[in-house]
Amino acid sequence: MMHGFGIHGWGMGLSWIFGLVILFGIILLIIQFFTKTNSSSEQEKTALDILKERYARGEINKEEFEEMKKNIVG
Repeated sequence: MMHGFGIHGWGMGLSWIFGLVILFGIILLIIQFFTKTNSSSEQEKTALDILKERYARGEINKEEFEEMKKNIVG
């Protein structure tokens, strides 16, 4: 007798690990999908959008904002 160490014994004991690996892979694919979606929207920002964000965060003052805006808009 093999007392649970035959093919069936190991198969039943390790099947949950295989399930976890599959689940982990699915979670990684979902995370990658949402990361790509967010990064593509970041790339669509215009220079003026970025300038407005910098002004809103207080990185530049009103005079700097207006001067940079003139350079961007024309």
